[in-house]
Amino acid sequence: MGRPDPEEGQLPAPVKPPDGGWGWIVLLGCFVITGFSYAFPKAVSVYFKELMKDFHVGYSDTAWISSIMLAMLYGTGPVCSIMVNQFGCRPVMLIGGLLASAGMILASFTTNIIELYLTAGVLTGLGMALNFQPSLIMLGTYFDKRRPLANGLAAAGSPVFLSSLSPLGQVLLEKFGWRGGFLIMGGLLLNCCTCGAVMRPLDMGMKRKMGKAQDKYEAKEMLPIGGKSEEGISTTDGTKKGKKAKKKPKKGKKLLDFSIFSNRGFIIYTISKFILVLGLFVPPILLVNYAKDTGVPDTEAAFLLSIIGFIDIFARPACGMVAGLKWVRPHVAYLFSFSMLFNGLTDICSARASNYTGLVIFCVFFGISYGMVGALQFEVLMAIVGSQKFSSAIGLVLLIEAFAVLIGPPSAGRLVDALKNYEVIFYLAGSEVVLSALFLGVASYCCLNRGKKEPLPENNPSAGGGSDTEEAESDVQEAEEHSSDNHQPAHSTDNAVVVANEEANHVAEEQRGEGGGCPAGDGEVLARDGCNADQMVERDSF
Repeated sequence: MGRPDPEEGQLPAPVKPPDGGWGWIVLLGCFVITGFSYAFPKAVSVYFKELMKDFHVGYSDTAWISSIMLAMLYGTGPVCSIMVNQFGCRPVMLIGGLLASAGMILASFTTNIIELYLTAGVLTGLGMALNFQPSLIMLGTYFDKRRPLANGLAAAGSPVFLSSLSPLGQVLLEKFGWRGGFLIMGGLLLNCCTCGAVMRPLDMGMKRKMGKAQDKYEAKEMLPIGGKSEEGISTTDGTKKGKKAKKKPKKGKKLLDFSIFSNRGFIIYTISKFILVLGLFVPPILLVNYAKDTGVPDTEAAFLLSIIGFIDIFARPACGMVAGLKWVRPHVAYLFSFSMLFNGLTDICSARASNYTGLVIFCVFFGISYGMVGALQFEVLMAIVGSQKFSSAIGLVLLIEAFAVLIGPPSAGRLVDALKNYEVIFYLAGSEVVLSALFLGVASYCCLNRGKKEPLPENNPSAGGGSDTEEAESDVQEAEEHSSDNHQPAHSTDNAVVVANEEANHVAEEQRGEGGGCPAGDGEVLARDGCNADQMVERDSF
């Protein structure tokens, strides 16, 4: 990567996002995690009829399993942020993978619906939440220039896994029953642990490398090389230990950085996202029943969701590529606003669709706009708050979205029961999405672009950001400060250097007095054991 070699006595450069390399493996892991997190709560719905028969409950009772999973995914955002800031991404993801798998395995042995809520709902939902959030944080750590494309590719995991897990669940249900299907699904969720294991922090080994580099740097630049070199190096090691003992303790990281609420861009994003979620998920939830009420056969009505998923698979990476263009990326918030406006107008214009052809056209445009929203939502948040504060920002945003998820779709369902009219629901949902788009675009232009004088968040890292790169950057900064203080070393190192200089000068004077030896050039000191050029140390280095 063109970094200085620590073995040559130079300090390592700060870690920067590689935009490739191992980052592609991290992207693959994030793809899998995103697929499980968003698709799994919907895929378990294929088991609901069997659960209704075995436990003698209604559809609304079994539907709470998916609702609890989604509530855990969104509502535990701050808890995930605190754990990531405290322990790092990889340990949290490993624990999350074990919890998600254990929840489904235990669910296969349950005897009533309440136990299913606690195992498949709470435990599995919490495990997926502990995987989803850290994977996005690691993705932002490994990618910078290609981050929009990376976010688009990772977001494509949701439609891919939804189109795969639902048929797989149906096959497992027919061959092994719902208990066997839950058991196998629990085994599949262990892949989350594999994805967590590949989330290698960028600063791994940085402290060790910097320690070796400092030893080499100090020994080469500060100490005479010769008979005293080993003694000098050992003295340097002792000095280093003494400095560690006297080093001022670091300020602890904030477990949850609420200072992001002072960022006007974050406030605007959060409000618009809350309004968006109120109406975004309503059309796909009601689409199948709406199609059946218009006279569409059951199989063709179910195929409408497959059309949305298929279009969504290609829309997310394509939108990520567009967002990564040089002339588009500085204005990615406006592209996000456009995608929301596109989605809302699609809902409004399709509210009067009364035949299957009109519904298919709606699904095509809805799949494109829905994919654009999914690809850009986290990219915009990263651009607003920066990678260092993203771990806290996403947790707080998901918590606020949880309230919108619990308000939007249930309210739409109650309106359908009361009005017996889907057209009004599509108008209402589309209006909410359009309102969020207009608010984001207008507020960003008026409040941020006009009079925006504060620096970018990336250039102003906060102590509470909690990203994996932040700690490495602070360690490198300390190392650079330490190397710049070589003109004022510790007391024990000063003594060793002064003694070595006095002895070397004394030998040089004796050799000059005897008329032997080699002449010393200006600014140079002769080494004790000879006159070779390799054994000279410049006095200016002190």
